[in-house]
Amino acid sequence: MAGKKQKKQSKETPLMQQYHRIKAQYPGALLLFRVGDFYETFEEDAHTLHKITEIKLTKRSNGAAAAVALAGFPHHALDIYLPKLVRAGLRVAIADQTEPPKKGKEIVNREVSELVTPGITYHDELLLKKQNNYLASIHFEKRDQLGIALIDISTGEFLTTQGSPEHITKLITNFRPAEIIFNKKEANTFNQLFKDQYHHYMLEDWVYTTAYGYKRLNEHFNTKTLKGFGIEKLPNGIIAAGAILRYLEETEHHHLQHITNISRIEEEKYMWLDKFTIRNLELLQPQQEEGVSLIQILDKTVTPMGARRLKKWILLPLKEVNTINKRIEMVDILLKHPTITTQIHHHLKQIGDLERLISKVASKRINPRELQTLKKALEHTQPIQKLLKESKLDPLVQLQKQLHPCQYIIEKITSILQENPPIQSNQGGLIQPGISTSLDKWRKIAFQSNLYLQQIQQEERQKTGISSLKIGYNKIFGYYLEVTHTHKNKVPPTWIRKQTLVNAERYITEKLKEYEEKILQAQEQINIEEQQIYQQLVENTTHFVPQIQQNAKILSYIDCYHSFAQIAREYKYIRPKINEDHTIDIQAGRHPVIERTLPIGQTYTPNHTLLSEKEQILLITGPNMAGKSALLRQVALIVLMAQVGSFVPATQATIGIVDKIFTRVGASDNIARQESTFMVEMNEMASILNNLSKRSLIIVDEIGRGTGTADGLAIAQSIITYLHNHPKYQPKTLFATHYHQLNTLEKQLPKMKNYKVTVREIDNQIHFLHKLEQGSSQNSFGIQVAQMAGIPLPIIKNALRLITPLQKSQEKKFPLFPSPSITKKQHNTTQPQIESPLITTLKKVDINTLSPIEALLKLQELCKLLTKEQ
Repeated sequence: MAGKKQKKQSKETPLMQQYHRIKAQYPGALLLFRVGDFYETFEEDAHTLHKITEIKLTKRSNGAAAAVALAGFPHHALDIYLPKLVRAGLRVAIADQTEPPKKGKEIVNREVSELVTPGITYHDELLLKKQNNYLASIHFEKRDQLGIALIDISTGEFLTTQGSPEHITKLITNFRPAEIIFNKKEANTFNQLFKDQYHHYMLEDWVYTTAYGYKRLNEHFNTKTLKGFGIEKLPNGIIAAGAILRYLEETEHHHLQHITNISRIEEEKYMWLDKFTIRNLELLQPQQEEGVSLIQILDKTVTPMGARRLKKWILLPLKEVNTINKRIEMVDILLKHPTITTQIHHHLKQIGDLERLISKVASKRINPRELQTLKKALEHTQPIQKLLKESKLDPLVQLQKQLHPCQYIIEKITSILQENPPIQSNQGGLIQPGISTSLDKWRKIAFQSNLYLQQIQQEERQKTGISSLKIGYNKIFGYYLEVTHTHKNKVPPTWIRKQTLVNAERYITEKLKEYEEKILQAQEQINIEEQQIYQQLVENTTHFVPQIQQNAKILSYIDCYHSFAQIAREYKYIRPKINEDHTIDIQAGRHPVIERTLPIGQTYTPNHTLLSEKEQILLITGPNMAGKSALLRQVALIVLMAQVGSFVPATQATIGIVDKIFTRVGASDNIARQESTFMVEMNEMASILNNLSKRSLIIVDEIGRGTGTADGLAIAQSIITYLHNHPKYQPKTLFATHYHQLNTLEKQLPKMKNYKVTVREIDNQIHFLHKLEQGSSQNSFGIQVAQMAGIPLPIIKNALRLITPLQKSQEKKFPLFPSPSITKKQHNTTQPQIESPLITTLKKVDINTLSPIEALLKLQELCKLLTKEQ
């Protein structure tokens, strides 16, 4: 067998042998193999490239063996095809030629210069300007305390923490990593949590160990202990972080000087936003294709790092009053000093993506034009620093103290690099004259070559008497003398004939070849010396990586503050008051998104909302399309904006710190997971009820509508009662419903108040006033809304005829029963003296064996038992 394998290998061409050797070093990666001016793929990789990019498949002779599939593209088209491959989830190894082509058939050496994955890239074509490109690593060993690390090598950000599976899942939702790595032993656990939502890659067991994690981080940061980073009490997070550094090494990313710090994600500092809330409040993406998200309204940033910072702020609202107020104070100052703001804005627009530019410097991947852009960014940082200092406003002065002028590196780049350099460092025209005597000498030879060739041409014309003689050049022969056939008898015998044409002969001379070698040597030396000088300039710039990263960070803050000040001025937002109380008092609040997207001529109707310990739950009724959903989201968004540090759309707002925002909004099924609309409702509601806190804000827009009326009403009443009477937490709740029977709960639950969104009915036509007022609504006006939607008139008339008797029947059939109060003692009781049928049935349920459909049926059975017991 071994003999056969050896025989097969011997039939391969040297090129294919080299290809297979490199391919074996990067299993699972598509290999782009540089051959001359092309990147080629072979065999299975060729078919993959063809499938994703539609590049035509061809065949290549494999020596004595059969032909193999081949597909490739010009090397200069890498930026076109690489993004398509990586966005398809592929890991792409780029093998480049490490030496010039050799004469004869000897094969050139090739090595993988970079392995690009969805989570690891510096390529601008793969990076979104306003989004981070995170690689996540998860350590699963302790099921109750998972470790996580996140890194964005394009910016240098490195984060870690550990926590419950719910917390880690929430972080993954918030940070949206482009790729996740984990221990290959934990494939089943990963699939249970995330299924196929993320691109992922598995590492060996030994990478996810405590000893390796600590060793790797200390080696990278050149430290003996990790205490200085504040992560020493996060062993699982450290293990995950060590695995990330290993993965970077495996993917040929060795220049990581810009990864200068690792920070702990401090859960206690940030508001809890689960995936349902992020989706339902449309923080980042609208649910409708033509919709608008909150970030689209708030983002007036002009730098990419400012946009990325703002996104993090929105997903991680603060919980510390002092920190929030510092942000708000900064916004207030910029709002009150428009002259300073305007000048800062002008310079910010010129800065670009300083954060990613300095990362390219550290990784030795910055091209000359980008280095010139970095210099200009630093030049525009200096006047911002001056403006902040001269303002004499303490918060702004403190900011400027954190900026570094970087004057030395500005002067260095200015003196060495041409003002408009080429993109590539080997294209010439890169370095200023006067920097190197040797370089200037070679340039003189190269640039004066045309003059010297003209002199040779003139001399040879005079010697030979051939007035039409001329000097030419081609890649095959180099420089040559061309003589028409008419004068070939005048050619000296010392000339060497190289080519015969129809009307002329071409010759070379010893003198011409000597000068040709000198010219070619000059050009080669120019390229070598320019690249050496450029590489040294990049190396000098790496010494300023920490300072420039700090500048990028502070400038991103300023950009966010400026954005908030701009929208506050433009949209007439006010400064909120933030405190530790348990009251949310919003006067004339407006929905920040809806008010910006109304048709011309329409204005948003503001509303007052008060939630406190005395008015803990607001039960809101009203017809369809009256604005209940908008009102609920409006309150949540105003609270979130205030805790992000923004001004808010209201005339006055006092916000007692909220630590969690929960939302249960809308109705949809999840067919892929065999979950009905009702099951989705219950899953989201269960997530809320199992994660309550005293400072939670809960937004419920309809509950129990996906099942029978009796079941739905019973569940809705039970949830409201539970939230009101909870022995430990009484979270502030806005509860919108069409179950008008729930209005009677106001008499039983003293901290619940009825509110309605008002309408005016004239001649059986409804007019939405969108105004919230105390009281209850007894009509959903569903038939009128159906008429507005275009339902045929006969159906509308018949529905109006049927509505009254149906309403009376429903009132008799579904009366609301008194809600029992729940004391702390009762809440903690685990063994009732008399076991009800409901408890008996629950004890028999084995949730680990139920399918989703069986679980739904069992839930319906339990709801019926609950109704009977009441």
